[in-house]
Amino acid sequence: MRAIMVGAGLVVASLTVGCGFELRGDVELATRMRSPHLEAADRYTPFFGQLSGALEGAGASLASSSESASAVVHIHRDETGHNVLTISARNTPQEYEVFYTIEYSVTAAGAEILPRQQLTLTRDYAYDESAVLAKQHEERDLRESLARDLAALVTRRLVAL
Repeated sequence: MRAIMVGAGLVVASLTVGCGFELRGDVELATRMRSPHLEAADRYTPFFGQLSGALEGAGASLASSSESASAVVHIHRDETGHNVLTISARNTPQEYEVFYTIEYSVTAAGAEILPRQQLTLTRDYAYDESAVLAKQHEERDLRESLARDLAALVTRRLVAL
Protein backbone atom coordinates (compact mmCIF):
# COMPACT_ATOMS: atom_id res chain seq x y z
CA MET A 1 0.00 0.00 0.00
CA ARG A 2 2.82 2.38 0.92
CA ALA A 3 4.61 1.66 -2.35
CA ILE A 4 1.45 2.55 -4.28
CA MET A 5 1.12 5.88 -2.43
CA VAL A 6 4.80 6.73 -3.05
CA GLY A 7 4.46 5.77 -6.71
CA ALA A 8 1.33 7.90 -7.09
CA GLY A 9 3.11 10.83 -5.46
CA LEU A 10 6.04 10.50 -7.86
CA VAL A 11 3.68 10.37 -10.85
CA VAL A 12 1.88 13.53 -9.71
CA ALA A 13 5.18 15.31 -9.05
CA SER A 14 6.58 14.38 -12.45
CA LEU A 15 3.39 15.48 -14.22
CA THR A 16 3.42 18.81 -12.40
CA VAL A 17 7.04 19.47 -13.32
CA GLY A 18 6.49 18.35 -16.91
CA CYS A 19 3.44 20.55 -17.53
CA GLY A 20 5.36 23.81 -17.05
CA PHE A 21 3.69 24.75 -13.77
CA GLU A 22 5.64 27.40 -11.93
CA LEU A 23 4.81 29.54 -8.91
CA ARG A 24 4.18 33.15 -9.86
CA GLY A 25 6.57 34.63 -7.31
CA ASP A 26 7.05 38.36 -6.78
CA VAL A 27 6.13 40.86 -9.47
CA GLU A 28 8.76 43.31 -10.55
CA LEU A 29 7.84 46.79 -11.70
CA ALA A 30 9.43 48.45 -14.70
CA THR A 31 12.00 51.15 -13.95
CA ARG A 32 9.62 53.98 -14.81
CA MET A 33 7.08 52.60 -12.33
CA ARG A 34 9.53 52.38 -9.38
CA SER A 35 8.49 55.75 -7.93
CA PRO A 36 4.89 56.43 -9.02
CA HIS A 37 2.54 59.07 -7.70
CA LEU A 38 -1.12 58.17 -7.26
CA GLU A 39 -3.41 61.05 -8.17
CA ALA A 40 -7.05 60.76 -7.14
CA ALA A 41 -9.92 62.99 -6.07
CA ASP A 42 -10.42 60.86 -2.96
CA ARG A 43 -7.39 59.23 -1.35
CA TYR A 44 -9.47 57.41 1.28
CA THR A 45 -11.31 54.87 -0.86
CA PRO A 46 -10.79 51.12 -0.49
CA PHE A 47 -9.28 50.94 -4.00
CA PHE A 48 -6.75 53.71 -3.36
CA GLY A 49 -5.55 52.01 -0.19
CA GLN A 50 -5.32 48.60 -1.85
CA LEU A 51 -3.47 49.99 -4.89
CA SER A 52 -0.98 51.84 -2.68
CA GLY A 53 -0.30 48.65 -0.75
CA ALA A 54 -0.02 46.53 -3.91
CA LEU A 55 2.47 48.91 -5.51
CA GLU A 56 4.57 49.10 -2.35
CA GLY A 57 4.44 45.31 -2.13
CA ALA A 58 5.78 45.15 -5.68
CA GLY A 59 8.76 47.29 -4.68
CA ALA A 60 7.54 50.77 -5.59
CA SER A 61 8.33 53.76 -3.45
CA LEU A 62 5.32 56.07 -3.76
CA ALA A 63 6.22 59.67 -4.56
CA SER A 64 4.51 62.43 -2.58
CA SER A 65 4.09 64.69 -5.61
CA SER A 66 3.78 64.31 -9.36
CA GLU A 67 6.91 66.45 -9.89
CA SER A 68 9.16 63.97 -8.08
CA ALA A 69 7.48 60.88 -9.53
CA SER A 70 8.77 58.63 -12.28
CA ALA A 71 5.17 58.15 -13.45
CA VAL A 72 1.71 59.33 -12.41
CA VAL A 73 -1.23 56.96 -12.06
CA HIS A 74 -4.38 59.06 -12.52
CA ILE A 75 -7.48 57.56 -10.92
CA HIS A 76 -10.29 59.29 -12.79
CA ARG A 77 -13.17 57.27 -11.40
CA ASP A 78 -13.53 55.23 -8.22
CA GLU A 79 -17.16 54.25 -7.62
CA THR A 80 -18.92 51.49 -5.78
CA GLY A 81 -22.54 50.69 -5.10
CA HIS A 82 -25.15 47.98 -5.25
CA ASN A 83 -28.15 47.03 -7.36
CA VAL A 84 -31.11 44.80 -6.56
CA LEU A 85 -30.95 41.56 -8.54
CA THR A 86 -34.10 39.77 -7.40
CA ILE A 87 -37.13 40.59 -5.31
CA SER A 88 -39.58 38.34 -3.51
CA ALA A 89 -43.32 38.10 -4.00
CA ARG A 90 -43.64 40.44 -1.00
CA ASN A 91 -41.61 43.02 -2.93
CA THR A 92 -38.53 42.76 -0.70
CA PRO A 93 -34.99 42.33 -2.04
CA GLN A 94 -33.64 38.78 -2.06
CA GLU A 95 -30.34 39.30 -3.86
CA TYR A 96 -28.05 42.25 -4.37
CA GLU A 97 -25.16 42.84 -6.74
CA VAL A 98 -22.22 44.85 -5.40
CA PHE A 99 -20.12 46.59 -8.06
CA TYR A 100 -16.85 48.48 -8.05
CA THR A 101 -15.78 50.55 -11.05
CA ILE A 102 -12.49 52.31 -11.55
CA GLU A 103 -11.04 54.27 -14.44
CA TYR A 104 -7.34 55.08 -14.60
CA SER A 105 -4.54 56.19 -16.90
CA VAL A 106 -0.77 56.52 -16.57
CA THR A 107 1.56 59.31 -17.68
CA ALA A 108 5.34 59.51 -17.52
CA ALA A 109 7.51 62.48 -18.48
CA GLY A 110 4.40 64.32 -19.66
CA ALA A 111 3.44 61.60 -22.14
CA GLU A 112 0.52 59.24 -21.77
CA ILE A 113 1.90 55.70 -21.61
CA LEU A 114 -1.40 54.03 -20.79
CA PRO A 115 -4.66 55.56 -22.02
CA ARG A 116 -7.79 55.52 -19.89
CA GLN A 117 -8.79 52.04 -18.86
CA GLN A 118 -12.05 51.16 -17.15
CA LEU A 119 -12.47 48.08 -14.99
CA THR A 120 -15.66 46.90 -13.30
CA LEU A 121 -15.99 43.89 -11.02
CA THR A 122 -19.22 42.60 -9.48
CA ARG A 123 -20.25 40.12 -6.81
CA ASP A 124 -23.71 39.14 -5.73
CA TYR A 125 -25.05 38.00 -2.39
CA ALA A 126 -28.31 36.79 -0.90
CA TYR A 127 -30.10 39.28 1.31
CA ASP A 128 -31.91 38.34 4.49
CA GLU A 129 -33.96 41.08 6.13
CA SER A 130 -33.73 39.30 9.49
CA ALA A 131 -29.92 39.69 9.46
CA VAL A 132 -29.52 43.27 8.26
CA LEU A 133 -26.34 44.01 10.22
CA ALA A 134 -24.65 40.80 9.06
CA LYS A 135 -25.56 41.56 5.44
CA GLN A 136 -24.16 45.10 5.76
CA HIS A 137 -20.87 43.59 6.95
CA GLU A 138 -20.96 41.08 4.11
CA GLU A 139 -21.45 43.91 1.59
CA ARG A 140 -18.55 45.88 3.12
CA ASP A 141 -16.32 42.80 2.92
CA LEU A 142 -17.33 42.26 -0.71
CA ARG A 143 -16.42 45.88 -1.54
CA GLU A 144 -12.99 45.44 0.06
CA SER A 145 -12.50 42.19 -1.84
CA LEU A 146 -13.44 43.88 -5.12
CA ALA A 147 -11.03 46.75 -4.38
CA ARG A 148 -8.24 44.24 -3.66
CA ASP A 149 -8.96 42.37 -6.92
CA LEU A 150 -9.02 45.62 -8.93
CA ALA A 151 -5.73 46.74 -7.36
CA ALA A 152 -4.16 43.40 -8.33
CA LEU A 153 -5.40 43.82 -11.92
CA VAL A 154 -4.03 47.36 -12.17
CA THR A 155 -0.70 46.32 -10.62
CA ARG A 156 -0.31 43.49 -13.13
CA ARG A 157 -1.04 45.98 -15.92
CA LEU A 158 1.57 48.40 -14.56
CA VAL A 159 4.12 45.59 -14.35
CA ALA A 160 3.59 44.97 -18.08
CA LEU A 161 4.40 48.60 -19.03
